[in-house]
Amino acid sequence: MTAFEISTAYMADLIFGDPPGYPHPVKLIGRAIHFLEKKWLRWADSPFEQRLMGGVLAVLIVAGTATLTWAIIRTAEWIHPAFSFIATIFFAYTTLATRNLYDEVKKVIHFLEEGDLIRARKEVGFLVSRDTDHLNEGEIDRALIETISENTSDGIVAPLFYLLIGGPPLAMAYKALNTLDSMVGYKNDRYRYFGWASAKADDLANFIPARMTAFLFILSSLILRKDWENAWKVAWRDGPKNLSPNSGYPEAAVAGALGIQLGGKNFYFGKRQNKPLIGHQKKSISMKEVEESLHLMMTTSIIAGMATILFTLFIE
Repeated sequence: MTAFEISTAYMADLIFGDPPGYPHPVKLIGRAIHFLEKKWLRWADSPFEQRLMGGVLAVLIVAGTATLTWAIIRTAEWIHPAFSFIATIFFAYTTLATRNLYDEVKKVIHFLEEGDLIRARKEVGFLVSRDTDHLNEGEIDRALIETISENTSDGIVAPLFYLLIGGPPLAMAYKALNTLDSMVGYKNDRYRYFGWASAKADDLANFIPARMTAFLFILSSLILRKDWENAWKVAWRDGPKNLSPNSGYPEAAVAGALGIQLGGKNFYFGKRQNKPLIGHQKKSISMKEVEESLHLMMTTSIIAGMATILFTLFIE
């Protein structure tokens, strides 16, 4: 991709976000995963068969997404270069999620400010995989900060990274893998074996972006006059504690910058899970810290976007 194409895609994300009702490619990928998962998981009885079918599903979805994206852009180029430009921008833009993440978090904040805890629980349930029916306000605030931290990597830094090195086909392949992990990558009775390949591949794909995100959060902390030294300390001390090999790093950087503690008790599919504690609790979590984490996210997004554009200009 050219620097102009990346700039246009990044600005399109900031301006438009994800308008409701339009055929977002990730939604179509999710439908394909759901359709195949229902059929293939029914055919697989043993753990080996489930791992095999889950691996085939991951390869088919990721490779199919990349190939189809490439084919659409090349076909558009054959028709007219202007159509190729539009297709490139469209696919690149749909991999980014700065505006959508910001809007969804602000929506939950709005319901909390209105005192509508039931609606806030419902809305935060669209952002996190944990059970949200019984969360109190403090637990909702913690869930928001954790999802802001993780999705800054998954929805902003990682897509920009893959757009830089492989253009829309590679970035769309990453989003397909990310969607696979969010749908079948759970360690529950249904997906323990079937989702193994998707979960491991997603861990590998996020290894570099997650650590880049932690570093960018630290830089953002410095710019916003947060405790960047503590962010640095906590990121590398507590980042490896998380059950995920990647999400702990950006979470720890944010926890250190804001002087809060993340992790602890969560419920998934009705079962309690105690996540490792990240950071040192200098103060309790409130909506103020959620707003500050949004500021860190936006600053990190801008830095990542500018760095990607500048690097593209350098290599053009």
